[in-house]
Amino acid sequence: MLFTELNLSPRLQRAIAERGYTEMTAVQEQTLAETLRGADVAVQSQTGTGKTAAFLVTLFENMLRGESGKWRTALIIVPTRELAVQIEGEARLLNRHLGFSIGCFYGGVGYQGQESLLRKGVDIAIGTPGRLLDLSEKGLLKLKEIGVLVIDEADRLFDMGFLPDIKKLLQKMTPRHVRQSMLFSATLNRVSRKIAVEYLNQPVFIELTPENMTVDTITQELYKVKSHIKANLLLGILEKEKPASALIFVNMRHSAYKLAKKLDLNGYPCRHLSGDLPQVKRLKIIEDFMAGKFSFLVATDVAARGLHIEGLAMVVNYDLPQDFENYVHRIGRTARAGNTGKAVSFACEKFGEHLYPIESFIGMKIPEKAAKFDMFATDKSLEFEFTGRQRHPQPARSGNSQMPGRSRNSQTPARRNDRSRRPWGSAAHPA
Repeated sequence: MLFTELNLSPRLQRAIAERGYTEMTAVQEQTLAETLRGADVAVQSQTGTGKTAAFLVTLFENMLRGESGKWRTALIIVPTRELAVQIEGEARLLNRHLGFSIGCFYGGVGYQGQESLLRKGVDIAIGTPGRLLDLSEKGLLKLKEIGVLVIDEADRLFDMGFLPDIKKLLQKMTPRHVRQSMLFSATLNRVSRKIAVEYLNQPVFIELTPENMTVDTITQELYKVKSHIKANLLLGILEKEKPASALIFVNMRHSAYKLAKKLDLNGYPCRHLSGDLPQVKRLKIIEDFMAGKFSFLVATDVAARGLHIEGLAMVVNYDLPQDFENYVHRIGRTARAGNTGKAVSFACEKFGEHLYPIESFIGMKIPEKAAKFDMFATDKSLEFEFTGRQRHPQPARSGNSQMPGRSRNSQTPARRNDRSRRPWGSAAHPA
């Protein structure tokens, strides 16, 4: 269906044509069929499917019609400043001949300019939850005047810990039956559906392009490997493949820290992301990763549904997820918006039992590759403590030297009891 077939205001049609929009995507067609008649919607659709244009066309048409007494201001809530700026840019292109005021509000910058903009008045406000909440508490963002609400990338908002802020914002707005609301999410999971049911007015659920369970543009590989040498295999794969960026998933918080440190000491600039980190720190790590300040990120499933990195080259399931659905969400971080990507998974004795449920869920066997000897790389981090200092050298031994991994009990009793001669038993290096 073409945009010209929609019953839109001539000025908006002109803006759409100049923007280069001709044929509607599936999400645009199905969303606009509901929103242009005033219905609330909860839409499942991935990034890159045209959902931004779908809700912007709705907002501008509502303003141009001026036929609804409930229309005052439109509010678009997004998870990151990058997305806020991106939507602002798209809105300004469509607004070229329309004359509405648009404002962008996010943290990390001073309040003065944003407060001045709100005092002048805006027709469309785009922002992140924390800053929007701050501005509303100052009385500058008048939530009772919101006539149209858009919650974009809801799954990211919730995964990044913004659910309490979202609820506070929604509770301060006009009742759901006197505003039009739209929620967009890559997955309409339990939390997204609950918010839609509680805060939207009898929404129409539109489920399009869910996180693909068999993504044609993702090359999937599986290696069966013992847990104690997974790091060596990962280092070998990174050395061979040389991905520009990689998101590596583990199941435990302490594993995220240890593996990120290990990669960093092996020359792969890396940080870790887990649910125990303060929200401000998590957001900064995500922003820096997206900005390319470091190329490798180790994360627990707190990031499985929350990260959208342009051009992410590789996803690694260092630990197979315990929830089979999370496999789909994890590998869906790569090959977004038509790009290609690679997903590598390790099945070890600790988490290998999760392989069958995953393959049953996605309806296919993950292609298995042999982990050959030459694919394993030396872990250089063993030369260092996590403080970055070189380990104390072990004393030379005559005869049978102790091999890596050999029990200390193989030493002679006299030597074993002399703690002063053992680096790991000294005061500086407690056992």
